[in-house]
Amino acid sequence: MKINKIREMSSPELEKELGELKSELFKLRFSLATNGLDNPMRIKEVKKDIARINTILTERKIADAKK
Repeated sequence: MKINKIREMSSPELEKELGELKSELFKLRFSLATNGLDNPMRIKEVKKDIARINTILTERKIADAKK
């Protein structure tokens, strides 16, 4: 997911997307442990997306606190 797309989303949408990505990461890790994955790089991509969303949410909280 691109950072520009994340910045366009509202905070509730980001919270929802964050929850979905965390559940996807859990499923990927579980699948990796049990029977292997077709694309193990997907775990890395999901983790980066989670970090990007957390960064944007933190930026927004700091901006709101300064107002």
